[in-house]
Amino acid sequence: MNGTTAAVAGAVIFVWLGMVLAISFLEAPLKFRAPGVTVPVGLGIGRLVFRALNICEAAFAVAVLGLVAAGGPSTAVVVLTALSAALLAAQLGVVRPGLNRRSDRVLAGEELPRSRAHLYYIALEVAKVAALIALGVIVLGAAAG
Repeated sequence: MNGTTAAVAGAVIFVWLGMVLAISFLEAPLKFRAPGVTVPVGLGIGRLVFRALNICEAAFAVAVLGLVAAGGPSTAVVVLTALSAALLAAQLGVVRPGLNRRSDRVLAGEELPRSRAHLYYIALEVAKVAALIALGVIVLGAAAG
């Protein structure tokens, strides 16, 4: 990749990574520990926050895909970019709809057991974080070289 394209792509990748880490691994679990936050209130907040995060993530993914396509990428960059986008797509297209249906039921007052879908979402999130770290490191290496 050329230096400028790689530098911009690296910046976008690490902002995307930072947002995922801050929301998924910090805000999401902590909100339920705040005094007075019930499960329905936490779910309502979480849905709003994750909807906004996922919109930003989709925009970042499109930006990274465009930058990588324009930058003459290595095979590793192509694979990691595709993997990051595919993991996001799996979260949004496969796991999130079920989580949304479940949270609708909880918000309607149903008592439900813990959902395994959250574990799938978290597993995809961990894999996406690893892919973004690897992608960011390789892209920034291309920017420096």
